[in-house]
Amino acid sequence: MNRHKNRYLLKWALVILPLFISSNMLANGLTPQQVAKLSNVGSAQISADGNYIAFTKVVPQDPFEINAASNLELHVLNRRTGETRAIELESRAGNLQVRPDHNTFSFTTRGEEDSAVALYELDPEAAQITRIYHHDAGIMTYSWHPSGKTFSLVSREQLEKPETPLPYEPTVYEEYIPHREAYIVDLQTGDDLVRRIQVEGSVYLMEWSPGGNVLAVSETPTPNIDDFYMFQEVKIIDAATARVRNKIDNSGKLAQITWSPDGSRLALRAGNSINDPIDGRIMVVSAAGGTPENIYPDFLGKFEQIIWSQDGLIRFLASESTSTTFGTIRADGSGFNRVMHIEEGYLTSFNYSDDGIIVFTKQTPQHPAEIYVKQPLSGELERLTVSNDWLADVSMGRQVAVRYEARDGRGIEGLLIYPNEERGGPYPTIVMVHGGPEAHYSNGWLTGYSLPGQVAAARGFAVFYPNYRGSTGRGLEFIKSSQGDLAGAEFDDIVDGVDYLIEQGITDADRVGVTGGSYGGYATAWMSTRYSHRFAAGVMFVGISNNISKWGTSDIPEELYLVHSRKRLWNHWQWNLERSPIYHVDNSQTPLLIMHGEDDTRVHPAQSLELFRHIKVRKPEVPLRLVWYPNEGHGNIHSTSRFDYHLRMLQWFETYLLEDDPKKPSFYLDLEALGVELP
Repeated sequence: MNRHKNRYLLKWALVILPLFISSNMLANGLTPQQVAKLSNVGSAQISADGNYIAFTKVVPQDPFEINAASNLELHVLNRRTGETRAIELESRAGNLQVRPDHNTFSFTTRGEEDSAVALYELDPEAAQITRIYHHDAGIMTYSWHPSGKTFSLVSREQLEKPETPLPYEPTVYEEYIPHREAYIVDLQTGDDLVRRIQVEGSVYLMEWSPGGNVLAVSETPTPNIDDFYMFQEVKIIDAATARVRNKIDNSGKLAQITWSPDGSRLALRAGNSINDPIDGRIMVVSAAGGTPENIYPDFLGKFEQIIWSQDGLIRFLASESTSTTFGTIRADGSGFNRVMHIEEGYLTSFNYSDDGIIVFTKQTPQHPAEIYVKQPLSGELERLTVSNDWLADVSMGRQVAVRYEARDGRGIEGLLIYPNEERGGPYPTIVMVHGGPEAHYSNGWLTGYSLPGQVAAARGFAVFYPNYRGSTGRGLEFIKSSQGDLAGAEFDDIVDGVDYLIEQGITDADRVGVTGGSYGGYATAWMSTRYSHRFAAGVMFVGISNNISKWGTSDIPEELYLVHSRKRLWNHWQWNLERSPIYHVDNSQTPLLIMHGEDDTRVHPAQSLELFRHIKVRKPEVPLRLVWYPNEGHGNIHSTSRFDYHLRMLQWFETYLLEDDPKKPSFYLDLEALGVELP
C-alpha cells in the first residue's frame, strides 16, 4: 500500500506524532550529536601476570572542528588499584600486543622523531613508553617470537620511481603497486640483525611457533584486495634461513593462524572451501603440510576468534544467530563446550593471562564496546571500563530478537528496536539492511552514523535489523543458501520480515523506510525499485544499482564470482541485468536519497550515479537526491562527513515517513532546524 495515496486512513494520533516527538522524545533520547561523540574500547590485552590491561579507545573528532578520522588512544588499567591512565602519544596507537617474557605491552605508533610508524613498548608499572624499533618504510603489523627478543614485521615495499621530464604524470591503474614485504628482526644483536623473508608475493598474517624455530605466514600473489580476500596461502618459514620450509594446501578466505602447544599443527580460522563466503570455520592441518580439515562442519554459527591454549583445547568466540558464545573444543572436533552463551550483548574479542583471567571486549544494547573480565572459577563477567558515562541518563528503546518464517518456510531471525515511547503500535519503521551479505547483526549496540538505531527510536520509529539468508552466524548451509540468487530470496526475506511486523501490529504498512550500505545499499535500491510499492522512503549508501557495470568497476571481481554470484557475468548478461535495480526503475515511486564516497573502489560511485540518472530521466516525479562525499571511500571515516550523513538520513526519513504532506527537504542542512546545538 502506498501511504501517499492513502492518507485518509491515518489515525489522528499519527498526524500529531511529529509535534509529540519534538517536544518530548528528543529531550530524553539519543541525539545525533551524542552519537558523534560516542567512544568505545577498540582492542584490549592483559599482562601475563594479570595485573594490567592495556587497551585502545576509539575517540571521535569533533565534527564542528575538524573533518578527520577518530583517534586511537592508548590506556593502561591497573587491576590492583582500579586506576586507568592515559598514555600520551603523538599519533594513533595500533597493533597492541603483549611482549612475551617481559610483562610489558607493545604497539605501533609514529612518534615526533619517527619518519614512519615504529614499534614501541609500554611499561605498565611506570606507564612509560620506549621505542623498540624503527623501520624506514614503517611497520604495518608484527608478531613476537616466544622469547620476546625477536619479532617479524610487515612493511610496504619501497619502489623506485623513474624521474620524468614532463610536468604531469598520470596514474596507471593497478600497476606499480608495492608488495607487503616481511622481515625478521633480532633485537639481541647490536646492529639489530634484519632478514627479509623470502617469498615472492605480499605477506599478511604472521604467527611464530611455540618453539620459535619456524613461523607461519600467509602470502598472496599480488597486493590487490581481491587476492587478500580469496587467495591467501599459508607457508611455513624457517627462522634460521628466512626461507619457505613447506606449504599448506589451504583455499578460500583466511583470517587467523594459531599453533598447537607442541608446534606440530595449525588451526586456521578460515573458509570451508574457496566458495565459503566467510573465514568462520576452524580448519586444522599438520604444520608439515597437507589440506586443512574442518573440525566442526555442522556448527550452526560462525567462529569469530580462536586461540589454541597450552592445555590443548581451542578456545573460541562464536556468533550463533544474534547471540554469542565463548567456549572450548578439542582439535579433533569433539568436546564442544559452551562456557558462556550470551543472548543479550556481544563479545567481540578475548585473551587471557597465565593464571587464567580472561579479558573480553563486550558491547550491549545499552552501550558500545567496553572491557570485561572473567575470573577462572567464576561464570560472571565484571565490567571494568565506562567510556560514555552520560549514556546512563539517556532513554533507550527496547531491543529484542525476532524470528519469523519466510515465504518458502525458512526461518529468519533479526533484531528490533522499539520506539522510546511504546504506545502499542503500529509504528513508522526503518528497515536497516546489513552489507556483505556475509555479515549479521548481533544483539549488541546497533547505533552509529549510518545505523539509525536509538536515535530513530527517540523520534518514534521502530528499527528492524533482519539477518536475511546469506547472513553469517547460522552455519555453512544458511550462508551459502543465497549464492547464485542475487536479490532473489535473500531480499524477499526482508520484505517477509516487514510483513511479519505488520501482521504483529508493530509496523505501519504505509510508513516503512529502508536503508543500508554496500550490499545493504543494493537492497535499498532493490526495495526502492522492484519493491517500491512497499516502501515509502529509502536511503541508499555506497550501494549497487547495475550488476553488469559493478563487475567491471569493483576491485573484488573474483570474490563476487566465487562466493556470491557463482556465475560468470559474460555467460548470464540478461540475468544480471534483471537482478539490477536500474532494470526496475519504471516501478519507482519511493523517495530516494543516495549517498556515496567519491573515492570508493569497492562499489564505484558510478553505481549511485547510474541509479540517480535513470530515476531522474525515467521517473522525474520521484523525489530524489544524490550526495557525494569527497575523500571518502566505501563508508565514511571522517567526523564531519559522518555527522552530515547521519543528519541527512534522519531528515529524509522524518520527512517522508512522519510528515503527511512531505516536501523535499532543502539540500542545505539547517542545523538549528534539525535540533543541533551549535557550538
